[in-house]
Amino acid sequence: MISLVIISGRSGSGKSTALHVLEDIGYFCIDNLPVSLLQPLIGRLEEDQNTSLVAVSIDARNIPVDLQNFPDIISNIDKSVVNHRIVYLDSGNATLVRRFSETRRKHPLSDQATGLNEALELETALLDPISSAADLTIDTTRLTIHELRDLIRSRITEDTHEFALLFQSFAYKNGVPLDADLVFDVRCLPNPHWKPGLRALTGLDLPVIEFLGSEEDVHKMYEDIRGFLASWLPSFEANNRSYMTIAIGCTGGQHRSVYMSQKLYQNFSPRWKNVQIRHRELSNITT
Repeated sequence: MISLVIISGRSGSGKSTALHVLEDIGYFCIDNLPVSLLQPLIGRLEEDQNTSLVAVSIDARNIPVDLQNFPDIISNIDKSVVNHRIVYLDSGNATLVRRFSETRRKHPLSDQATGLNEALELETALLDPISSAADLTIDTTRLTIHELRDLIRSRITEDTHEFALLFQSFAYKNGVPLDADLVFDVRCLPNPHWKPGLRALTGLDLPVIEFLGSEEDVHKMYEDIRGFLASWLPSFEANNRSYMTIAIGCTGGQHRSVYMSQKLYQNFSPRWKNVQIRHRELSNITT
């Protein structure tokens, strides 16, 4: 069985970093593969029978019509021979513009007539056939290069035949995570920010946990979200979903969303092998 990972995403989102991580752990990697060569590559690997771990990067430098044909090419892959996963990386436009400014690199689709922002929008449209088919979308907007490497290792290189579930807390003031599959808003719950002695703490600290745990509305919200996920996550898994990201948001991403994400993580960890948690605003990835 060939394990094929297809990495795609807009320029500056971290594709090269992801590919290097896979290369370091033993994947045979190809950067900027033309979509039209994907099927011949699989055929060649079937003949070789010595290479079982393969990762390719596909970006917007492809011929546009080939990118449009991507879904048909993927649907024709023999799943009894190739276990394929499509990983799409992306960041917010402002972050990508900043990254290009810092590195002083030229966007591959920009020219004298096409500015950077226009190139990014064009790239989004060109890659839509891939992003729409992605098994996993990773928002790298607020990730450091080290966090991205850790995330790729934990979400891609572990036994991905198992359903992978990520609970992620976030702050609405910093935007909803691009990679969220389901989003729950807990801003209506009592806010520890307004309690003396709790403002500087987080949802990981015992005083905040005790405060929120004593609130009836917090318990009701938790039970409603837990019940919804318990009912529907098995259906997503049965529908061949390999990854799910459950995003929990509050105003600052420090207290309520962190507390709720931790509670859900603790509840669902015994049910699946690969359950992870990340608190975006706390700049901390814990598995």
